[in-house]
Amino acid sequence: MSKVKTTFFCQNCGAQYSKWQGQCNSCKEWNTIAEEIIQKEEKKDWKSATSPDSKRVTKPLKIHEIDSTEEIRLDTRDGELNRVLGGGIVPGSLILLGGEPGIGKSTLLLQISLQLPYRTLYVSGEESQKQIKMRAERINPLSDNCYILTETKTQNIFKQIEAIEPEIVIIDSIQTLHTDYIESSAGSISQIRETTAELIKFAKETNIPVILIGHITKDGNIAGPKILEHMVDTVLQFEGDRNHIYRILRSLKNRFGSTAELGIYEMQGTGLREVSNPSEILISHKEEELSGTAIATTMEGMRPIMIEIQALVSTAVYGTPQRSTTGYNAKRLNMILAVLEKRAGFRLGAKDVFLNITGGISVDDPAIDLAVVASILSSNEDIPVGKDFCFAGEVGLSGEIRPVNRVDQRIQEAEKLGFSTIFVSKYNKITLKNTFIKVRLVSKIEDVAAELFG
Repeated sequence: MSKVKTTFFCQNCGAQYSKWQGQCNSCKEWNTIAEEIIQKEEKKDWKSATSPDSKRVTKPLKIHEIDSTEEIRLDTRDGELNRVLGGGIVPGSLILLGGEPGIGKSTLLLQISLQLPYRTLYVSGEESQKQIKMRAERINPLSDNCYILTETKTQNIFKQIEAIEPEIVIIDSIQTLHTDYIESSAGSISQIRETTAELIKFAKETNIPVILIGHITKDGNIAGPKILEHMVDTVLQFEGDRNHIYRILRSLKNRFGSTAELGIYEMQGTGLREVSNPSEILISHKEEELSGTAIATTMEGMRPIMIEIQALVSTAVYGTPQRSTTGYNAKRLNMILAVLEKRAGFRLGAKDVFLNITGGISVDDPAIDLAVVASILSSNEDIPVGKDFCFAGEVGLSGEIRPVNRVDQRIQEAEKLGFSTIFVSKYNKITLKNTFIKVRLVSKIEDVAAELFG
């Protein structure tokens, strides 16, 4: 009999303790330490211990001796996912996809596995093969490269991998897996850490990429120890309100590409449709001009996107004025309101201000400050901003309009979508020639207010 002992893990950060205590010394959370059973047993490789490959020893190389040829990425046949990953899936990488329950994580990966030209093994620990078949027939019933396996024990999964020899492995989800070498239940800290370590070892030794689906906590963080996110190569977040049809794919960590890219999907009855032009869904189509709206140009990675800012300024009914934002930093809104009052003379201290970015996305690009100012002043004066006007500028504490990066790309996107005028800082260096859009150079908030409402 193997020796069995227990130890204590923090369920929030994964820190290990020899005895129970009320507060975790690492993350300072209370009542997160739980007892788990660990079986001390000699670990075997994911393959047989007698395999000649398991005795291979890696030798150190000088840096100029390492092969520097660029790794060929695997095309997912999904333009949005390719962009977020940085050009496709890197062989041997481990990708973690997290998101709210029912947001469409399994649908996205099943849809991709059905259209991949590579032999794919889709492992599900949450659904039966019949359930997956029903969803697959709705998405894309014609696929000869996708194999479905319902299994939760990693040892059995590796046996099927050796038999099928897939080129991509998808695990749905990492919280349902368990290994024989750990006695605790599936989803516990030790099981998640051990099963992920086995999958990492498999991916690096075979050069086969593995995509994991991860659950999230009520706070919106990926469930399990934080070390899970450190172990994998890429962490993707699938966001969106289940009451809306649009889903947003963000990269929180990417060892092989940028973390600033954004992918947008539309949820349909036949699966997720790529949205190649996000500006169409982020700008309202209305016949009449309404006060309190302004269009901003923002950058998500290398892609310019036009978004609509909506503001509502009204007299405060209660003693304390309300400041509410959706998709925008509330502290930055307070700063802009203070600048408008102090530098430009607009009396907004006794008024409620509500700000919303349409489409359900969150933007932290400072270049949308000017559009926020325009929408607030428009609502306050009850004068609409021209629907063919757009803005790209950062607002400083002294009321000046500061320059923003990639202004040429922003101007080109505005021109392509039919806007007639764009307001930018006069300190920006613009290299574009022969543009049809009118570029208005402004230096202070007062210049913008006079131009729009004067």
